Amino acid sequence: MLAALICAAFVTVAEPVLIPLLRRAAVDVPNTRSSHSVPTPRGGGAPIAGGLVLATLLLMHGVVGMTFAAAVAVFAAIGFADDLTGLPAGRRLALQGLASLAIAAVLADHLHAPPAVVVAGVIVMTVWIIGFVNAFNFMDGVNGISGAHALIGGAAYACIGWLRPDHFLTAAGAAVAAGALAFLPWNALRARVFLGDAGSYGLGVALALLSAYCVTRGIPLEAALAPLSLYLADTAWTLQRRIRAGERVFEAHRTHTYQQLCDVGWSHQRVTVTTAAVTAAVCALGAASLTGHQGLRMLADLIALLLLGAYLCSPALLGRARPLAEVT
Repeated sequence: MLAALICAAFVTVAEPVLIPLLRRAAVDVPNTRSSHSVPTPRGGGAPIAGGLVLATLLLMHGVVGMTFAAAVAVFAAIGFADDLTGLPAGRRLALQGLASLAIAAVLADHLHAPPAVVVAGVIVMTVWIIGFVNAFNFMDGVNGISGAHALIGGAAYACIGWLRPDHFLTAAGAAVAAGALAFLPWNALRARVFLGDAGSYGLGVALALLSAYCVTRGIPLEAALAPLSLYLADTAWTLQRRIRAGERVFEAHRTHTYQQLCDVGWSHQRVTVTTAAVTAAVCALGAASLTGHQGLRMLADLIALLLLGAYLCSPALLGRARPLAEVT
C-alpha cells in the first residue's frame, strides 16, 4: 500500500506541473497515422516512471529492486529524450539494446547457473525487454489504453505476489497499478497529455521485468504473461500480417487491431474498455494455472486463446456486419 501511495502521490503532484512545460517543449502534431486530431503534449508518463523509481528506492532494496529502479529510470530517460528531440530510430534501438543488455547481465549474474545457461539467459532477457518495450509503445495509440493495461497488469502482479507471497512483486505491481491509475484522469476521456515514449518505455520495461521475475520464481507462464497477452498478440498478429503482405515492417502504420476498431467507428474509450476487459478476463483465466489443477488450467488456457482470437478477428467481423446494419 505504501508503494502504491508514493507512486500515485508523485504522479498526482507532478503531472499538472509538467503538462504546461510539455506544451512548449513536446507537442504531438496529428498526421495520417494518428488516432487523434488535436495537437497534444507528449511525455506525460515521465511522472509515473519517477514515482516508480522513488517508491522502489524507498521501499524495495536488494539487487532486484535496484535493477528494477535503474531499468525504469534509464528507459524512461531514453523515451523522454525522444519525446523532446525526436531521436532517430536506429539510435533509440541502440540505446535500448545497451540498456537491456546491462539489465539482463546484472540479473543473470545472480542466477548461480552454469555459464552457458547464464549467457542464454542474458540473450533471452535482452530480446524480451527490447521486444516488449517496443510492443507496448506500438500499442499506445488511443486514449487510456496503455494506462488501463498498466493498471490491470500491475494489479495482477501485485495479487500474484500477495498469494505467493513475494514482497517485491506485491509492492512493485501495486506501484505500477497506482501510477497508471493516477495518470488516467489526464488521458482517458479527453487526452490533455499523452504517455509519450517516456511513459510507454518506462511502463513497458517495468511490466517486462515483472513478468520475467514471475517466471524465474516459478510462476506458471499463463499467469506471468496474461497481463501482457493482448499487447503481445496484437503486435505479433499485425507483424505477421504485414510481413505476408510484403510491407516494410519498420515503417509507421495504423493497422493494429485496436486501430482498426477505431476505423470501423469505435470510440477511443470503447476500444480501451474492450481491450482492458479482455486483458482482465485473460488474467483471471491465467490465475487458474496457480491452482495446480491441470484440467482447469487447460480449459482456462483454451478460453483465453479463444478470447484473444476473437479480439484479433473483431475488426474484420465488425467490418462485414456494418454494411448489413446500414442496409437494414
